[in-house]
Amino acid sequence: MMFTPTTYNTYDFANRRHIGPSPAEMSEMLKAVGVPNLDALIDETVPKSIRQSEPLGWAPLTEHALLARLRKVAGKNKVMTSLIGQGYYGTVTPPAIQRNILENPAWYTAYTPYQPEIAQGRLEALLNYQTMVADLTGLPVANASLLDEATAAAEAMAMAERSAKSKARAFFVDLNLHPQTIAVIETRALPLGIEIVKGLPDDLVPEAVFGAIFQYPGTYGHVRDFTDLIEKLHAAKALAVVATDLLALCLLKEPGAMGADIAVGSAQRFGVPMGYGGPHAAFMSCRDEFKRSMPGRIVGVSIDSHGDKAYRLSLQTREQHIRREKATSNVCTAQALLAVMASFYAVFHGPMGLRGIAEMVHSNAVRLRDALVAAGAEVAPGAFFDTITVKVGVGQMGIMAAARHRGINLRKVGRDRVGISVDELTDTDVLVRVLDAFGITDPVPETVGLGFPEELLRQSAYLTHPVFHMNRAESEMMRYMRRLSDRDLALDRAMIPLGSCTMKLNAAAEMMPITWPEFGALHPFAPADQAQGYHEAIDDLTAKLCEITGYDAFSMQPNSGAQGEYAGLLTIAAYHRARGEGHRNICLIPVSAHGTNPASAQMAGMKVVVVKSAPNGDVDLEDFEAKAAEAGGNLAACMITYPSTHGVFEETVRRICEITHEHGGQVYLDGANMNALVGLVKPGEIGSDVSHLNLHKTFAIPHGGGGPGMGPIGVKAHLAPYLPGHPEVGGEEGPVSAAPYGSASILLISWAYCLMMGGAGLTQATRVAILNANYIAARLKAAYPILFMGNRGRVAHECILDTREFAEVGVTVDDIAKRLIDNGFHAPTMSWPVAGTLMVEPTESETKAEIDRFITAMLAIREEVRDVADGKISAEESPLRRAPHTVEDLVAEWDRPYSREQGCFPPGSFRVDKYWPPVGRVDNVFGDRNLICTCPPLEAYAAE
Repeated sequence: MMFTPTTYNTYDFANRRHIGPSPAEMSEMLKAVGVPNLDALIDETVPKSIRQSEPLGWAPLTEHALLARLRKVAGKNKVMTSLIGQGYYGTVTPPAIQRNILENPAWYTAYTPYQPEIAQGRLEALLNYQTMVADLTGLPVANASLLDEATAAAEAMAMAERSAKSKARAFFVDLNLHPQTIAVIETRALPLGIEIVKGLPDDLVPEAVFGAIFQYPGTYGHVRDFTDLIEKLHAAKALAVVATDLLALCLLKEPGAMGADIAVGSAQRFGVPMGYGGPHAAFMSCRDEFKRSMPGRIVGVSIDSHGDKAYRLSLQTREQHIRREKATSNVCTAQALLAVMASFYAVFHGPMGLRGIAEMVHSNAVRLRDALVAAGAEVAPGAFFDTITVKVGVGQMGIMAAARHRGINLRKVGRDRVGISVDELTDTDVLVRVLDAFGITDPVPETVGLGFPEELLRQSAYLTHPVFHMNRAESEMMRYMRRLSDRDLALDRAMIPLGSCTMKLNAAAEMMPITWPEFGALHPFAPADQAQGYHEAIDDLTAKLCEITGYDAFSMQPNSGAQGEYAGLLTIAAYHRARGEGHRNICLIPVSAHGTNPASAQMAGMKVVVVKSAPNGDVDLEDFEAKAAEAGGNLAACMITYPSTHGVFEETVRRICEITHEHGGQVYLDGANMNALVGLVKPGEIGSDVSHLNLHKTFAIPHGGGGPGMGPIGVKAHLAPYLPGHPEVGGEEGPVSAAPYGSASILLISWAYCLMMGGAGLTQATRVAILNANYIAARLKAAYPILFMGNRGRVAHECILDTREFAEVGVTVDDIAKRLIDNGFHAPTMSWPVAGTLMVEPTESETKAEIDRFITAMLAIREEVRDVADGKISAEESPLRRAPHTVEDLVAEWDRPYSREQGCFPPGSFRVDKYWPPVGRVDNVFGDRNLICTCPPLEAYAAE
């Protein structure tokens, strides 16, 4: 017998690991779709007029070759002890949290908890986060995180404008704020017509402003009591915002005790690595009367169908998808995974542990101050927590160089000072090296004392809830994390077929480098020569994204998709201003566009004009042309989503771009559906001028239970000069986020994805995503009408199942979504973009077996709807309305007109490995009427 070598490529990551269906399975699926091969399907789906002519060019790396490449690149970063401060600090990530949260797919592959019954674990962790923030800031209501401290401060300014009774149009900004925070506030204020007044706190004229923001402790270390200034603001009907530090608040008087209305800041130093800028969870808390004006997500406590306690996202009607151009913010992605980490850091240490860390940090700062003063140095401020500045005159650069020679980064302050921020990692050895850089060789004093007046000591208790007083043995902590993750359904359990959200594989090899210290321990404002590895990775990712999109330049700064939309529109506005056409302010947005688009346009100071949809879901070209002509010389932009939000490649996309350009506008093409384009269509070649890319969708960054995300923007060459700048790295325009490269550490994930897939692998992923969606449409179209299809009867990478007719017999889209939980699935996207429908996106990562399991579940649900329609059972008594079924339902007395088997083990569900939701259907109305957004009191736990 002749030996025949195999052609099977063991290390083909794209086709063996990332793409779900095997070649044999694809052949079966293509038969069901009714096409001979994948090429034929793509030809029927994607208009030839927009297809790219050249394939994506780079070869793939194997997983082991990728990790070797990343090790080499990581070695080009220099890990120093960064005492730069400015909102970023060294911290210890407890290994139990790193292993069981950050590196655990049960936590990082989950979606935003819009389906609360399958998200009770992360909702509890986020409620712990809110409770921690509310306690430490002394304000009763907190949200479940924002993008970063600077954007949280900008959101607080906008919130103060909405809520204050003052008629003033100016906002006071304390010069002691971190420079990047001031810059982001100024960026946000410009299009909103808010005047920014900068000064030191004592320069404040309360009657001239609707609000003010103070930093506590200040960027240069200053600590002072703002009670008197806040009282004056309130007398003038203005509001007070305090940007603060959670670790400092374990020792210092809290903003709530000073009368503050809003507090913001970053939870980074609660166990989250610096990561060259992110991701980190920002926080916001406020007085009770302002809670309905607060942006971001709020976790609340409600009840389920059994009357038991259940968590959910509260007040969702505030969200930008629902309010559209009336939204006060476009905040979409939060930083849920990082908020969960920070909340577990507080649970892990408890109030006494946090107090101990705060006292250690402060004590080391006092010891350093005393040693410098004893040597004759001029040190400021007089009252501080962890940060001091030293006057060094013309020796500034020499001392900073001497410190770097000793492995330490200090902060350049003005021309004659250096700043030093002590953190959790600072020990006596670090203090000795710092002093040595100043030429001081005396022993470090063992000072015990305060570096601020005693009246600023915190008097109130915090973290009193039992969850922060658990037995902190690692065994107990590990089990608590496991219990919470077991309550959730994430990608590590089942397909999450959410349309427009692209819940694809987040490969382990892509995730590994983010926890390497060479990437995690870098300060975002460290000297550039210490971050050469980061710059190599970012530059290569940028080049690949330019090749993929047909754009000429990218900004990596936006740290969410919505932030990318906002940044793209600001870039367009800056371009018009530079041409003397700053009056252009009209943005045309089709009713089918992505949900955050109108809110982003409103934030960018544009007037939204809505364009109709044609009956088939396409943009109504006649209405678009008429409204573009009406806008004329005032047309700034149009925002379109391509393929459309309805899941179809519209044939008229080039014409829409031409019409916009004829009237002097720019085309913003939303990149939410880029997973249907990569390798097939380049947005920059079909007429668009700018797009954001959701790296947490198309490019494999995990959703993390509602964040992190990244939304970099690509632009054509004429817009490149107007991309976001940053005070730390120059640039003409203002920044949109706190760090120059946004959440830089997670860019490594998308880079690794592109390197392992290669150009051909990325293209094949797009093709298979389109196949998987068309396979679902073909298998389900007899049971559920497919709402929109292209001219040749094909959908793009997602399809919309129309369930509206079921309402006639009392079955709602909610019933179907909750019933899918019994089958072990997260529901598709509900009632968006069309009310009463389900938008399904399987992605390329799902295997045929998992897709078939979903199809089986959907067909069984259709039969249950038919039983209701045929009068065999009422909607109220059906398993659809009683869903989801819990273990308690299974073991309780059964008095239902259907069997336990049908209720609890429907077709498609696993039997041995079945997912059981921990709660029954959650009562949303009860939760909004009885808003509780911190941990329930001890009595609730005793009752449970």
